[in-house]
Amino acid sequence: MIINLLFWYFVIVLLGWLCFPISYRLFSRLPDRGYSFSRILGLLIWGFIFWSMCSLGLLQNSPGGILLAIIIVLGLSVWAGWHQWGEIWAWLKAHQRYILMIEALFLVGFVFMSLVRSSDPSATGTEKPMELAFINAILNSKTFPPHDPWLSGYAISYYHFGYILVAMLAKLTFTSGGVAFNLMLASIFGMSAVGAYGILYNLIKNYRSKFTRDFNALSWALLGPIFLLFISNLEVLLEMAHQAGLGWDFATNTSKFWQWVNIESLLSPPNPPLTFIPQRFWWWWQASRVVHDIDLLGNVSALSPIDEFPAFSFVLGDLHPHVLVMPFVMLVIGLAFQIFLGGMDERGKIFNFTLPYPLDSFMVSAVLMGGIAFLNTWDLPVYFVLLVGAYFLRQILTKGWHWERIFELLTLAIPLGVSAIVLYLPFFISFQSQAGGILPNIVYPTRGLYFWVMFGTLFLPLLLFFGWLRQKRFPIKWQKGAILIALLIALLYLISVSLGFLLSRTAIGQQFITSQGQSSAVGLLIAAVRHRLSFGFGLLTLAAILTLGLSYLLGSLRKTEDEDRGKTVIIFVLLQIVLGGVMVLAPEFVYLQDSFGARMNTIFKFYYQAWMLWSISAGFGAVIIFNSGKWFSKLILSLFILLGLLYPTFAFIDKTEGFNPANGYTLDASAYFEDYQPDEAAAIAWLRAAPQGVVAEAIGGQYSAYARVSTLSGKPTVLGWPGHEGQWRGGYEEVGSRESDVRQLYETSNWQSALEIIQRYDIRYIYIGSLEMNTYGVNAIKFEQFLDLGFEQGAVRVFIVSQMD
Repeated sequence: MIINLLFWYFVIVLLGWLCFPISYRLFSRLPDRGYSFSRILGLLIWGFIFWSMCSLGLLQNSPGGILLAIIIVLGLSVWAGWHQWGEIWAWLKAHQRYILMIEALFLVGFVFMSLVRSSDPSATGTEKPMELAFINAILNSKTFPPHDPWLSGYAISYYHFGYILVAMLAKLTFTSGGVAFNLMLASIFGMSAVGAYGILYNLIKNYRSKFTRDFNALSWALLGPIFLLFISNLEVLLEMAHQAGLGWDFATNTSKFWQWVNIESLLSPPNPPLTFIPQRFWWWWQASRVVHDIDLLGNVSALSPIDEFPAFSFVLGDLHPHVLVMPFVMLVIGLAFQIFLGGMDERGKIFNFTLPYPLDSFMVSAVLMGGIAFLNTWDLPVYFVLLVGAYFLRQILTKGWHWERIFELLTLAIPLGVSAIVLYLPFFISFQSQAGGILPNIVYPTRGLYFWVMFGTLFLPLLLFFGWLRQKRFPIKWQKGAILIALLIALLYLISVSLGFLLSRTAIGQQFITSQGQSSAVGLLIAAVRHRLSFGFGLLTLAAILTLGLSYLLGSLRKTEDEDRGKTVIIFVLLQIVLGGVMVLAPEFVYLQDSFGARMNTIFKFYYQAWMLWSISAGFGAVIIFNSGKWFSKLILSLFILLGLLYPTFAFIDKTEGFNPANGYTLDASAYFEDYQPDEAAAIAWLRAAPQGVVAEAIGGQYSAYARVSTLSGKPTVLGWPGHEGQWRGGYEEVGSRESDVRQLYETSNWQSALEIIQRYDIRYIYIGSLEMNTYGVNAIKFEQFLDLGFEQGAVRVFIVSQMD
């Protein structure tokens, strides 16, 4: 397993070196020439080439196909570096300290997260079985699209590009799916760290201002990965105060303070010992459930929002799309900054046509935008806006404002959007989504307390940064900014109310109105306005952040000289702040309709995007404050950074058993199964090596041991977690009667009835283990009479359906 780790690590490092000529050409305006992004860019291009050629039938999903794809990447790199080798070599020699810093940072991040994962490796609970199932299914798919491990006869209907990247690395390094699961988490952590570092380094190196002295970018850029990956929300402070018994009357076991806070797991008195170190089992989980939706009657919604942030994600250890996309988001921000600095100023050519921007920059942008959609579709809109927004602002700063700028914006946005879709057309054609439009959020405003607990560690650096801008008399347009934000809030509220009135005409709408103690839509609206005003501090906080950000942004949007680089860097940071604010503001009024029927998932996705944008902005703001702010600002900022680091300090220690796991260290996410079910583990190992075919196994609820055979073997099963399939496909039409059919297959004594089900789903293997015996009254006599026994160990048997059947 150590060999797998070393091989995996060196493949990623070599990929970065291999692709540096491409980065050097693409990021020509950045001081680091894209060195910090080269391994991320290389993985993206390599994955795109391999996936697209497999999807077109030009390659097979095999080590040979993967190597051929990387040879093509090598060819592109040679082309990109042609006639520049001397210049590239000179740059490398001149920036040895920076290169060593990047390599050291990636190594430390990779090793640290490998240690975390080896202390807590199991792919059990939450979404981990689903993610491991995808990896193993792709490893077992000869062609693309890969088969759905939990719905035989269908391809995966999910944004699964990240799992293809995992499988590519696994095949090339001869790593099992279980080990690849944890090594990819370590890789994502390391690549996100160097990506955030590179962004902040480039911002600092481009920043020149009469307001500050030059400062050491190599050191201060470390605040990038610190703010992105370690700084956390402030819920841990509540955990510490609660565990210490603060605010409780233990004579009556009541607390007005904690009732006011109204966070689920903190409503009961703490169990001894009373200490400032959190003790409750999985206490760190509550940090991702800070925001509670409270209705007009004071009831907390059963589906209150998810509000994850990166540090929580790595403590939890889910290899979900919102985690897999993180380094590629850093790549988008870096590319947007390159464009903002003039990376698309030059014209390009294709055949005899002249383009308003360089073809190579445009094509990489299209591959990246489509790749973001394939990695985590929810992220596409905001990062698309960031990319084209950077181009738009660049045009204004170099040419001044004119309506022609809108036309120039469209000349990039429309071709870029179309190209991104065309390049990933096989994915978009087959993709089914649970999203079904927009719904109004009438009665669930977010409390200001929850906003500050969630984002306080980022709010404070941003507000101090705004204060510094005011102190330095940075140009601002208060009135325009305030009016536009007020109009945005009014527009969102109007959309929400309009959708609410339309919904009130339906039976579901009327039922909701009644559940809130109202008799009419108008009555509900009036009560909702009062409810929102009582929670007004939350909206006021957001409005302040957005107004300040937009006002300073508008104040700077005028034609500027190239040497005024300090202002241009700040403009780019302000763009990120405003986009992040819009992401947090939108769910206050509307949310995306999905299978949950609440804003739970919308908050999750939008807040996560805001966190990534704001963390980079807060990191830059912190650099400015520490180097030119008042001593009091530095003190407050230092305090908040320390508070933000409390969560990962306690949570990583708790989750990893103090980095001293009782069962020893391993990177294999599947190893737990061999420890607890050795007979079944042997059966699944036999299945993994057996020819491809559909497996019948017990079907049950989500987030459970069900679907363990398909998850661990990579073989497709008739049906895995039914609820997840319904989410991925926007309904249960494809699921059909599979659950009842599998029950009949196991329970019936009639061979013909069983055979009909076997043929309907083209079942090749029938698995009988403890879960099947406990779930069904398994009648195995028919299998014994008519099928071959392929595997038997202990009480576990696997029957094989021969071709003649």
